[in-house]
Amino acid sequence: MPDLTSGDSYEGTRAAWRAIWERAEIERELGTRQYPRARHIRNLFIQHLPANQPILEAGCGLGAELIGLADGGFSAIGVDYVTEAVGRLKRHRPALALAAGDVHALPFRGGVFGAYLSFGVLEHFASGPRAALREAFRVLRPRGTLVVTVPAPNLVWRLARLRRRALGRGELAQGYYETAFSATDLAAHVASEGFEIVERHSVGHDFTFWGLGRAFRGAGYYETNRLALGLGTMSAHLFPRSMSFATLLIARKRTAAA
Repeated sequence: MPDLTSGDSYEGTRAAWRAIWERAEIERELGTRQYPRARHIRNLFIQHLPANQPILEAGCGLGAELIGLADGGFSAIGVDYVTEAVGRLKRHRPALALAAGDVHALPFRGGVFGAYLSFGVLEHFASGPRAALREAFRVLRPRGTLVVTVPAPNLVWRLARLRRRALGRGELAQGYYETAFSATDLAAHVASEGFEIVERHSVGHDFTFWGLGRAFRGAGYYETNRLALGLGTMSAHLFPRSMSFATLLIARKRTAAA
């Protein structure tokens, strides 16, 4: 079996995220949870989370979602392969349950978690998402819930990819590997690893416009302005997939009898 945690792309991506989290501020990250797009996504998936079972966020970074879940009464555990980010988060919130580890080889026994959350993680592996999904399947309880978001190949993303390729950067953006998945492709990857698709949603349309420049950006950290919010609402109705920033997929671990 090939080593999925080696190679220039993998190590370069880890190093890039180490630098990103080193510059980032936890409180500022937490502030983004109140943006309309974040509240919308959270409202879609939170109803599927078990109230009395442990929940894993795999690739938690500086823990904005993890902190929100813990504050909401969920039994949430975070893991990330950037140990420096895990350390900063633990100092900020000593009571949080955290572990350093890789999503391809999680430091947990099988069948532990009632839900597995992956927000903007699976797109960063040149080897593809399936090995991480296989590991998610392993640590989930029977009928456990999988929640995944990944970037969608919208118009802005396609233009950015053309520019990167013209510059000879391939899928490397800002020093790290990143790709995008259509809703159909993401569902196929998830289903291939033993999951039953429950829901899929095209989300974050206003943030697609944020990528077009200052005319659509608010004053806050990665905040969109009223123009982007309005256009995002309109495009969500008219062009739900081609103008979405991301796909949210909710699935359930199949049992042998299912």
